[in-house]
Amino acid sequence: MRIPRIYQPIPLATGQQLELDGNGVNHAVRVLRLKPGAPLTLFNGAGGAFDAVLIKAERRRAVVEVGAFRDERTESPLAITLVQGISRGDRMDYTIQKAVELGVTLIVPVVTARTVVDLKGERREKRRERWQSQAVAACEQCGRNRVPDVEPIMSLDEWLAQPTESDCWILDHRAETGLDVDLAGAAAMLLIGPEGGLTESERDLALSRGYRRLRLGPRVLRTETASVVALTIMQHRWGDLR
Repeated sequence: MRIPRIYQPIPLATGQQLELDGNGVNHAVRVLRLKPGAPLTLFNGAGGAFDAVLIKAERRRAVVEVGAFRDERTESPLAITLVQGISRGDRMDYTIQKAVELGVTLIVPVVTARTVVDLKGERREKRRERWQSQAVAACEQCGRNRVPDVEPIMSLDEWLAQPTESDCWILDHRAETGLDVDLAGAAAMLLIGPEGGLTESERDLALSRGYRRLRLGPRVLRTETASVVALTIMQHRWGDLR
């Protein structure tokens, strides 16, 4: 039986007893309906994981005893930053989830000219928090022990104004170069537009900032499909997908 994994963003140490936070209680007690004595795996994002045992399970409270530390190394040697044009509803949720499963290091949601999601004021931070929670859940599911950050939402212009030293690519189905290029270092940045793609002026701005155009074949892919395909190829070529 697969042992449930629970993220707890606090220091963890062998031998301690601790109460799970609200998300942990919900996951362990209300969703999984675990009983005292059930084995768990805890991780806090610092790397590695701890064996644990659930010793108290109540509706609003759960206590675990932390066991041995395991130095599990599940991170890719390739650090990928995904700069993703915000898409609607489930499409963006799917992109966040699959990007985490495929080993991205950082996710930057950007507003572009063709972004149709209206996020202003407090809605921006609430949506970012939701995506960050989805990143945590994806780590719990896929076995990652480091949680990728989801950056605050910003405009594409704001992001492109920042300096970067990574290999920077922009997906463009009209490009002549595919992902058979050489990688200069151990980091890469991938820019993908929302539904409808990026405008010509946005592509030109990215190119002026050092991005290079890449294609994923002769067909035009949906934004959520393009991210999965591109990240899979990148991890296969330079990361840890074999």
